[in-house]
Amino acid sequence: MTRKLGSGGPHVSRLGLGCMGMSGVYGPADEEESVATIHAALDAGINLLDTGDFYGMGHNELLIARALAGRGRDRAVISVKFGAQRGPDGSWLGYDARPQAVKTALAYSLRRLRSDHIDVYRPARLDPAVPIEETVGAIAEMVQAGYVRHIGLSEVGAETIRRAATVHPICDLQIEYSLISRAIEGSILPTCRELGIAVTAYGVLSRGLLTGRYPADSRRQGDSRARMPRFRDENLRHNLTLVDRLRSIAEARDATASQVAIAWVLSRGEDIVPVVGARRREQLTEALGALELDLQPEECAEIEQALPAGAVAGSRYDEAQMAHLDSERA
Repeated sequence: MTRKLGSGGPHVSRLGLGCMGMSGVYGPADEEESVATIHAALDAGINLLDTGDFYGMGHNELLIARALAGRGRDRAVISVKFGAQRGPDGSWLGYDARPQAVKTALAYSLRRLRSDHIDVYRPARLDPAVPIEETVGAIAEMVQAGYVRHIGLSEVGAETIRRAATVHPICDLQIEYSLISRAIEGSILPTCRELGIAVTAYGVLSRGLLTGRYPADSRRQGDSRARMPRFRDENLRHNLTLVDRLRSIAEARDATASQVAIAWVLSRGEDIVPVVGARRREQLTEALGALELDLQPEECAEIEQALPAGAVAGSRYDEAQMAHLDSERA
């Protein structure tokens, strides 16, 4: 079974594999295990691989190229985000989505991925200095030239989505969506559905919080979650009480909290594709188990009553990163 990314986009697996965690965002990752996980995903029928050119400053794209070597490029639908600027120390410097930056970033991604095209190309965030029409227009030129197959967006609001869609068809919006991050249900999701745009939902497990296995005192070296408000002190302790409720519901279904959280996102509509950030094979196997859960409306209602919208403590990013989210101004 597959789902289609928008009215004119590609058919993809019901789950996508987010590869960001394989490049050190949540602490050190085992490269051999990462490659094995991508192979296992492909073998299980997952064809959507999500990356960004700034994940590990190019490392993630090189990793995907290595994993696909000998497997066949056409087995994967590769989604790439671009535009985030980073320093040699890994610091975040802002965003650049000028037309010339679009084409330069694309050229480097194609080389790292060892591919003659990218399936879905999208700016990681709205560049406040560049009209979205100019950014999308530049990608559209790359579509015409054959270097890009489809155009996506990431973390933008309803107005920006509408403006972008006047320039070129948009196949999907990548945005955080989970049981405890439901803001898109207000105006963003209805706008996408009106325009025939799918949603690729990241953060469906809230960066591991909804797994039920994130310890209250975790401060792993190099783990970016230590800076996120939802993982800090009292916020984390409160949020783990919400996860306890989810775990109880999952146990009644002989499932894990992760599987129920993923299945809930899957239940939101055929136009929504959860992207799971598994970086080890056992995580992937658990996520695949969510495909076996067919949540009924009454079960979804029970889950939403246990974890009501707005119950989470803390924003999804720190204040500086939240300022870059056009989606939060919708």
